[in-house]
Amino acid sequence: MCVLGKDKLIELNKEYRIIHPFNENQLDGDSYILTVGQDVVLNYLEHQNIISYEIVFTPPNYIAYLTAKSRYGRMGLSFLNAAKVHSGFCGRLALEVVNLSNERKPIIIRKGDPFMHIEFIKREGSPSPYEGEYQFQYMSNEEIEEYIPILKKAIPNFDRLFKIWMSKKSHQFP
Repeated sequence: MCVLGKDKLIELNKEYRIIHPFNENQLDGDSYILTVGQDVVLNYLEHQNIISYEIVFTPPNYIAYLTAKSRYGRMGLSFLNAAKVHSGFCGRLALEVVNLSNERKPIIIRKGDPFMHIEFIKREGSPSPYEGEYQFQYMSNEEIEEYIPILKKAIPNFDRLFKIWMSKKSHQFP
C-alpha cells in the first residue's frame, strides 16, 4: 500500500473523476483539500456532520482517509470519526464534529472553506467495492446519472452492486 502523490491524483482524476469538481490548487502535499458544501454554525457542545462540496469516487483498487485541517482543531472542534472511504464509494463525504471550544462560543464554518484532507491509498489484494447504504450520499439523481458511466468502467460487477445500492436508498433512481 502507498499514498498517492500529486501527479498520481491528477492522473487518477482524469481517468475516474475521483473528485468533482477538481481544482489542482487544492492539492496539498499528498492529499487533496475538500471544501465545505454549506455554511455551518456549531454552538458549544453541538454535534453536526460537515458535508463536502465535492463528490468523491474511490476506485476499486484504492481506499481513502479523511482528516480535518488542524486549524479547526485549534478552534475547539473535536472530530468524532477517523473516516475511511471504502473502495467503490461514490458521494459527498461527511465528517462528524462537535464544538468543544474553551471559549464556549459558536464556531462558524463557511461554504467553500477548506476543511478536510483526503488521502488516496493504493490497496493490495482483491478489491471489495462498497455495498453500503451511503453510496451516492448527498448526490442528486442527475449527479448519480453522470457518474454511472465512470462506475461501470471501474467496477466489474457494477450491475449487481447498483441493484444493491438502489435497494438501500430511500429514493429510486430514475
